[in-house]
Amino acid sequence: QVQLVESGGGLVQPGGSLRLSCSASRNIFSGSAVGWYRQAPGKQRELVALIIRGGSSTNYADSVKGRFTISKDNARNMVYLQMDSLKPEDTAVYYCSAHYLGNTYWGQGTQVTVSS
Repeated sequence: QVQLVESGGGLVQPGGSLRLSCSASRNIFSGSAVGWYRQAPGKQRELVALIIRGGSSTNYADSVKGRFTISKDNARNMVYLQMDSLKPEDTAVYYCSAHYLGNTYWGQGTQVTVSS
């Protein structure tokens, strides 16, 4: 079993930045596709950013392109989501998810609130 833990959420003003972190209980990220998802109240969970195993390939939702950056540090077994130029519509619970050896693992989520 693998546990994922997100951290770094909080309250930030519009235009501000946050960096989310995701750690895993086992060293799986080097062999995983890892994504950041978010879910706002009353809305479906959506994929925000995805990084493929080696880290050379990334994909982003159109709504965050140019503002968010996903990265991973295999040596530290960490995945990050750098969020810049935050907007109120980015407010949501953000989840880390890893697909590894046929299984999909989820963290418990971290709240991001963008408000003045």
